[in-house]
Amino acid sequence: MPKQATGRRYDDPCGVARALDIIGERWALLVVRELLFGPKRFTDLLAGLPTISPNVLSQRLRDLQASEIVRRAQLGKPTPGVVYELTDRGQQLAPVLQAIARWGSRLPLDSTAALSTDALLLALQTTVDPAKATLGGTVRLRLDDRSVDLRAADGSITVLTEQASPEVTITTDPATLRAVVFGRLPATQAIEAGRLHVDGSQPRAKRFLSMFKVPAPFEQAG
Repeated sequence: MPKQATGRRYDDPCGVARALDIIGERWALLVVRELLFGPKRFTDLLAGLPTISPNVLSQRLRDLQASEIVRRAQLGKPTPGVVYELTDRGQQLAPVLQAIARWGSRLPLDSTAALSTDALLLALQTTVDPAKATLGGTVRLRLDDRSVDLRAADGSITVLTEQASPEVTITTDPATLRAVVFGRLPATQAIEAGRLHVDGSQPRAKRFLSMFKVPAPFEQAG
């Protein structure tokens, strides 16, 4: 039986309240977000959540482990060490986070902070135009020191858990990719400026970069 987080309970039998007893503490769902696409070391989690304190992160990880959402794992050679990863129960929060991300992306943007790589991958999943996500094959994104393989097919974006053989590789940084896919920077201009590099078919890469759309904001009540 999983234990609940250390915060106060709602004492409400509703499923929403019971879920929030476990994942409703500040930072909990963002820690889950950072683990959606693979295990991470403690220092990697701190890098993805730059405004969290190490003490708070440690507490949230203890809470999530007690709730059987996160577990510790031991890496073997060549880079031994401890990482944190989602359990099967934790992975089942993926559609919950996607739904929250879709809803939240329609709210006014009042932060200038950078998106973490994992937050950007989640944004790609939740802003893809289903009518355009028919590329098939594999696209590899090299974002700073991270390499991620994606498949755009059947109206959605899948982040692959194992490396594939990509038809095209796009090398850039998260800020540039975010600017390109959300229409603030033309892909051709990013390529000409040396901010984005394509190995493989440029038309295929541009097709991938054009399959996202900025969510329509909520209408103002009036």
